[in-house]
Amino acid sequence: MATPYEQLLGKLTQQLDVIYKDINLQQTTEKLAQQLALLMNLHDDCSAVTPFTNQWSEEDVILITYGDSIVKDDEVPLKTLRRFINANMNETVNSVHILPFFPYSSDDGFSIIDYSTVNQSLGDWEDVKAIAKERHLMSDLVINHCSSRSFWFENFIKGEGEGHDFFFTAPADTDTSDVVRPRTSPLFREVNTPSGEQSVWCTFSHDQVDFDFRNPEVLKAFVIIIRQYLDMGVKIFRFDAIAFLWKIAGTSCINLPETHEVVRLLRTLIEHAKHDAIIITETNIPNPQNLTYFGNANEAHAIYNFSLPPLLINTLLTGNCLYLKRWLMSMPPAQDGTTYFNFIASHDGVGLRPVEGLLSDEETNALVKTIEGFGGKISCRTTEDGTQKPYEMNISLFDAMQGTTEGKDEFNMVRFVCAHAIMFALEGIPGIYIHSMLGTQNDYKKIEDTGSNRSINRHRWKDDLLVDALQDDTKHHANVLATLNKLLAIRIKQPAFHPNATQFTLHLGLQFFGFWRQSQDRKQSIFCISNVTDKPLSLPLSELNLIVNNSWYELISGEEITDLTQEIELAPYQSVWIANTRGK
Repeated sequence: MATPYEQLLGKLTQQLDVIYKDINLQQTTEKLAQQLALLMNLHDDCSAVTPFTNQWSEEDVILITYGDSIVKDDEVPLKTLRRFINANMNETVNSVHILPFFPYSSDDGFSIIDYSTVNQSLGDWEDVKAIAKERHLMSDLVINHCSSRSFWFENFIKGEGEGHDFFFTAPADTDTSDVVRPRTSPLFREVNTPSGEQSVWCTFSHDQVDFDFRNPEVLKAFVIIIRQYLDMGVKIFRFDAIAFLWKIAGTSCINLPETHEVVRLLRTLIEHAKHDAIIITETNIPNPQNLTYFGNANEAHAIYNFSLPPLLINTLLTGNCLYLKRWLMSMPPAQDGTTYFNFIASHDGVGLRPVEGLLSDEETNALVKTIEGFGGKISCRTTEDGTQKPYEMNISLFDAMQGTTEGKDEFNMVRFVCAHAIMFALEGIPGIYIHSMLGTQNDYKKIEDTGSNRSINRHRWKDDLLVDALQDDTKHHANVLATLNKLLAIRIKQPAFHPNATQFTLHLGLQFFGFWRQSQDRKQSIFCISNVTDKPLSLPLSELNLIVNNSWYELISGEEITDLTQEIELAPYQSVWIANTRGK
């Protein structure tokens, strides 16, 4: 019988055969598999991976933040960040996603110059490891492209040294009419090299030059990077822009079979190196395509639930949950070994491609117009016919909740909290952006400084000003932090909120959005219901399946429900979590 190591090498070889089936390699895939295992520090003493294992629980909550979202004089930002989290979210947030913390040249970190070092302006690897010792650490693997100022690309321009053959080029007259991209900039960057002018593929910008994974040396370079990140304490890998990894002329160059197989191969290596490590794929694309990155529980452990932010925001701005409800009913339960990564705000804007086929053009345009009315910015992409189409809404989530499609109103705070009460209760792991946790508002000055719409939601707090804001009773920041911490403290004690616990959508009309969660041992049930309108509404408890011989509690208020025949009144945007136990 084959040993776990022999089985690993066999699996890697099969995956490499798929990836490089049309490539004339200089070595056998068997030899390449051995090299990859060695680079990942996997030897004949490695142990087998148990498939379909959930490496998460209801206690997992991920804070999304830049390393310098909070800055303090005479202290490196990573130390400031660690201190702030420990002081303000120690009991509720057990994981932190630090957005790219490496030297970079543009795109707020996503144009990496050097993958192996920490940006000196943020701190060093010791600061990163200190955070990883206290919380699960999530890091970006910016795998599609790197900075044009990187050592590798400098060698490409010189035509020699490591990296000289790492980048994807194509003849300038290549047919790219079917290529799908999220940007309107020219696809090719012309570069003079010793072998002549080369057209370098740039999916995102001319400072972000795309790798050529047809060259196995690129794959090996990234395996070395992954091994280093594991050694530095990274447990969760966010595969940035992974959908664009593999390019073939004459195709859409997105979601190609080879890309999926690369994800499978990297999962194989990462899981064997650290059994509880997790891969989350970042694929801001239409929902059906996004779901394919689960594979058969052999690709991403988790996928970003990209349709959730625009659908949830649309629900709360229209007072109608029709589209959110339809989508939730259509979503497949994540099988064991996979889960959803839920979020409603991040360092990027609110993507609109994930609601293609879910919202009508009229509904999307009304949403875009409303967000613009609340001070948001809209980024566009060029479609196949050359027209401009809204691609992303850029706005802080707190400001996005200022009102409805009818205009601004007095329900900003409760609408904002309602959005999180829904997201925290859904099947999957919740991710919360630090600027949502703090109720940060639109940063127009940063847009002026950078020229990027995304900067509107990438504010950098000065530590003393943040402390003042959290102590100022006339401002909303302390209330936001305390309220969201309270919801999270309740959430992490409920077995029915396990990321893989059963979920069913409730049918309570279009003004109540509701779903039922049941723990994996079937002992706890929670009915999660929100009034998504700006009017008070009465909810007949008889509409719910509240078993009469159980005790029932409303977890958010802490009150016991004694009369199952009564109607309870929900204030505008109020949420209730009705459970048969109070949790752990």
